[in-house]
Amino acid sequence: MRIPSLSTISLLAVLLLSTLVCAQEITVAASADLSAALPEIVAAYTKQTGQAVKVSFGSSGNLTTQIENGAPFDLFFSADESYPAQLIEKGLADKDSLYRYAVGRLVLWVPNDVPVDAQKLGVKTLLDPSVKKIAIANPAHAPYGRAAEAALKHLGVYDQISAKFVLGENISQTAQFVESGNAQAGLLALSHALSPALKDKGRYWPVPIDAYPTLNQAVVVISKSKQPAAARKFLDFVRGPEGTSLLKSYGFSLPAETH
Repeated sequence: MRIPSLSTISLLAVLLLSTLVCAQEITVAASADLSAALPEIVAAYTKQTGQAVKVSFGSSGNLTTQIENGAPFDLFFSADESYPAQLIEKGLADKDSLYRYAVGRLVLWVPNDVPVDAQKLGVKTLLDPSVKKIAIANPAHAPYGRAAEAALKHLGVYDQISAKFVLGENISQTAQFVESGNAQAGLLALSHALSPALKDKGRYWPVPIDAYPTLNQAVVVISKSKQPAAARKFLDFVRGPEGTSLLKSYGFSLPAETH
């Protein structure tokens, strides 16, 4: 009987490990502003590697709380880099995995059936009598909500319109409020304005970037991940040319770029 050589055994071990990594499903917690872009990234990654990726979307603050309470996520994509930093401080995420993957943009979005030209009027759109309700994400746990609040104060209209606010649990629900007609305008992520669900249903005005704190978005591997190697492999894909290209197609800029 022929005994396999050490190199053959090593090769078989590598192949087996590779197969196991591909077979494992990783679970990703992701900010709701990625609800259009990330599924496309996941689809491209799964097609290339065979690796299954499950994504749960929510507000960055709520997802952080879930992770602190033991939710079994492998990766966390946050719309505010302070949340991953908070998890690292508590020993719940790996410091060396922290990566700023994108910079988000805030826009004022108005449905086509609302008779006001947002692109021409800008923030004054929100003072128009046809705008009865304004959707923003809840500033208590949604970074885009805090950005919206800061922008409206900076632009001098907050006190005049705050009574019209309808708060979304996260930025995706905020977009749904405007799309469904429950609000006539909304402060949304540019990624939602460019998504297939909204891009032909309304028009948007980019909120000046100096009107709100920069939406630096970061990702981190969770310390209790049961498949950290698989999580890091997916993160490498997001950081690579295909992942970054898809993020840019949804209006995200890369941290190294001026935005």
